[in-house]
Amino acid sequence: MGPPSGPWTHGVSREPRRSLQDAETLRSLVGNVREGVYVTDLQGRILDCNPALLAMFGLDSLEALQAFQTDDLMVAPQLRKLELDLLQRDGAVRDFEFEIRRPDGQVRTVLDTCVAARNHKTQDVVLHGILIDITERKAAVEALRWSEERHRLDVEALRVSEERYALAVRGANDGLWDWSLADDTMYLSPRWKEMLGYEDGEVVGHPDEWFSRVHPDDSAQLHAAIQGHMASGVTPFQHEHRMLHKDGAYVWVLCRGAAVRDALGRALRIAGSLTDITERKQAERQLQHDAFHDALTSLPNRGLFEDMLGRVVGKLRRNDDYLFAVLFLDLDRFKVVNDGLGHVIGDQLLVAVARRLERLVRPGDTVARLGGDEFVVLLDGLKEPATATRVADRIARDLARPFQLGGQEVYTSASIGVALSSSGYDRPEQLLRDADLAMYRAKTLGRSRTEVFDRAMHTKAMAQLELETDLRRALDRQEFRVHYQPIVDAETGRIEGFEALARWQHPTRGLVLPGEFIPTAEETGLIIPLGIWVLREACRTTKALADRHTMDPPLTVSVNLSPRQFRQADLVDQVRGALEASGLPPASLRLEITESTVMEHAEPAMELLGRLRALGVQLHLDDFGTGYSSLSYLPRFQIDTLKIDRSFVSSMESAGENAEIVAVIVTLAHKLGLGVIAEGVETAAQLRLLRDLHCGHVQGYYFSRPLASEQASALLASAPGFN
Repeated sequence: MGPPSGPWTHGVSREPRRSLQDAETLRSLVGNVREGVYVTDLQGRILDCNPALLAMFGLDSLEALQAFQTDDLMVAPQLRKLELDLLQRDGAVRDFEFEIRRPDGQVRTVLDTCVAARNHKTQDVVLHGILIDITERKAAVEALRWSEERHRLDVEALRVSEERYALAVRGANDGLWDWSLADDTMYLSPRWKEMLGYEDGEVVGHPDEWFSRVHPDDSAQLHAAIQGHMASGVTPFQHEHRMLHKDGAYVWVLCRGAAVRDALGRALRIAGSLTDITERKQAERQLQHDAFHDALTSLPNRGLFEDMLGRVVGKLRRNDDYLFAVLFLDLDRFKVVNDGLGHVIGDQLLVAVARRLERLVRPGDTVARLGGDEFVVLLDGLKEPATATRVADRIARDLARPFQLGGQEVYTSASIGVALSSSGYDRPEQLLRDADLAMYRAKTLGRSRTEVFDRAMHTKAMAQLELETDLRRALDRQEFRVHYQPIVDAETGRIEGFEALARWQHPTRGLVLPGEFIPTAEETGLIIPLGIWVLREACRTTKALADRHTMDPPLTVSVNLSPRQFRQADLVDQVRGALEASGLPPASLRLEITESTVMEHAEPAMELLGRLRALGVQLHLDDFGTGYSSLSYLPRFQIDTLKIDRSFVSSMESAGENAEIVAVIVTLAHKLGLGVIAEGVETAAQLRLLRDLHCGHVQGYYFSRPLASEQASALLASAPGFN
């Protein structure tokens, strides 16, 4: 590549070579200046430099610096092309500013002055330049500029602040005050006076105008807050208090203030604002009331009642002789009122009950609503335990009187449980629990009565809880079994089917009969998965027995449907699924439903029974005669068979009237074209009487106890009939 021509030659020196002595002098001079001096080629390779340039980049040798290209050391390498363009045009560049990045990562700002020259040996164009580090100088200039700008902004902000303050004083919703401590005078703004109902000229500038109007109960605290602030002065103070309005009422205000102090920190004056917070205080009181009171009756709710109960339990800890009682009330048949007359009348009844209860207790006693139709009463400071039962009886009598609601008489009653503090309690929830247990006991004994808690109730409740816990585990642990009791043709003694009965093989209690666990399963909802399992297991086992023992007509199985099962929306699908999974013909399955279950909601029950019959199964009405069925509904239920309850069969021999009831049921079944099964047959005499009445089928211990599936199969094989 030949020597360059054109603009590059503008600044190229053509002077004769200097003497060796001059060169050495120049090199010594360059080596001692503080500015960085360099020589590079046009490609950016560093050919030479002085120690100051090495120090600028934090390096200690020319070789270390030559490891980098010029572009590597520039924060914005594109500026190098701009500098080269200027050099090509003018032959030199002065004070070209850019940033360098040292190998250690530090960024510095530099000014570059550069000229193009020709290498006297190679005749190539090289660049001679001087770099000046202006990082600190640039930062100082920038800081000065920002300082001037901040000063300008502060002056502007002060002007705006003064204007804003003037506007705020004129239009603020808060009342402003300024208390001069030196002469004990006080400025009170027009708004301050207006908040208390006064015109500007009606109140003079003196502290008494403020402090004399403060509510007596709040005055000491306000003065303490102001004095504390003036003594410490760490932060502005604020205080909420009541002030007397011109109309004689008190308004709530929020006072804020701060002191102005001298060089020694002594308060010279104190100024601030007054805000009317009456509406906020009213809202807070309402929120607090709503949080602890029942929205419908305005009685204390559970939270507030438990708090009050906790306080009296605290008194009991300090005084063993202290006596109080908790009454737990549950309205009888409230659901009937609610469903029959509507929720509006139901709510009116709850409010009316609340008002009666308030009138029936002493001023120091507490009535609360826990929710639904449950109420509690705290009878505090009793002289004797009998007082609690007398109050409970008085409440029961008064609630039994009719209520006039919506232009009609509405009747209710209450089951009441009583828990006395003399039983010894540590926590309020224990009293509520025991009063609830006593109330539940009153319900089970016939309702509309009062029961006082005793330890036997707690023991029974704990046993019930343990039973429920074991019952939940039993399903997962597959502890349930299905036993089968033969259903026999009364005339021939031939086994025609079985009734499937659930049994619980408890790991410690042994075989548990249905009467001990079915009510709990029904109450907890566990009857749903248990009932589905029994249905599927009974269908599967009966199909296996039918395949092993050919019979004509085929073997059948009867499965009980609990009230909860019967109300399940997917019941028909569950029955269909059990039949399909087992392969049992639908005609071999009989579903037993108690008459009380179908009569509870007669119309929907009829629709469901029709859907079940459409599957091809038969329907049996269990425990017939013990409920409250209407004979007018019986033909519409599409029932195939009536089952006579064992309570009638067991006393047929001794109680003539029961024999007549059985005769009526059998005759009714025949008239309606229905089958009849008598349960609980235990003697030959009972069997003879049922045969004389032409009762079609029977079952009971006289023929066989419920059997495991293997025993049922053996019974069919050895004795398909009974004489």
